[in-house]
Amino acid sequence: MSTLAFVVVALVAAALATSVAVSRLRAHAAERRVERQERRHRRRVPRIDPGTERRAERRARALLRSIVNRDEWEMYRDLGFIRVIGRNSLDGSGTGAYCYLIYAHKPIVAYLPGSNSLMSEYCVEFPDHEERVYGPKLPDSDDVLAKWMMIRSDEEDLIKRANMHLPGRQVDPQQVRRDLWRLKTWERDRDARRAQGAKHAAVGA
Repeated sequence: MSTLAFVVVALVAAALATSVAVSRLRAHAAERRVERQERRHRRRVPRIDPGTERRAERRARALLRSIVNRDEWEMYRDLGFIRVIGRNSLDGSGTGAYCYLIYAHKPIVAYLPGSNSLMSEYCVEFPDHEERVYGPKLPDSDDVLAKWMMIRSDEEDLIKRANMHLPGRQVDPQQVRRDLWRLKTWERDRDARRAQGAKHAAVGA
């Protein structure tokens, strides 16, 4: 092989080696960029620890129980929602125009007592601005308590400020009607238990 041919072959080999090396460096750099992006994403998005969520909900339930009345707490414990009787009335009678069903992380559902006709949904949200490790939403019981406090403190202001929608926008009307039936059954059983307990107490006295 002549000297010129050897030089040409050497140059081609060097060019190929350089090209392979550059390709490998680029691939490695791309992998490093992906790893850095993933690390930044993991730092931005807190891990949601199920144990922390459970502890937060346990504390929230204890707080809810300490504030609402006995019937409301037992209703929430047994049925998963709270019924609140409105204080404002359309006719000035003071008997309450509406009743409300308070669900966790769902709109408040207003209905007419007696007929159980569904009237509207009031959408209010209470994000967790502290961004705690269990996520951006309040624990279920904290969300229920916040809505309960809004209705109890200023029902009229809640109705004015909340986003109002017709029934069925976010909460299934059939589910609400089933819940109203469950509530009626629950109240009947509760009254029977209390009457039985009062009877036994009277006999024991």
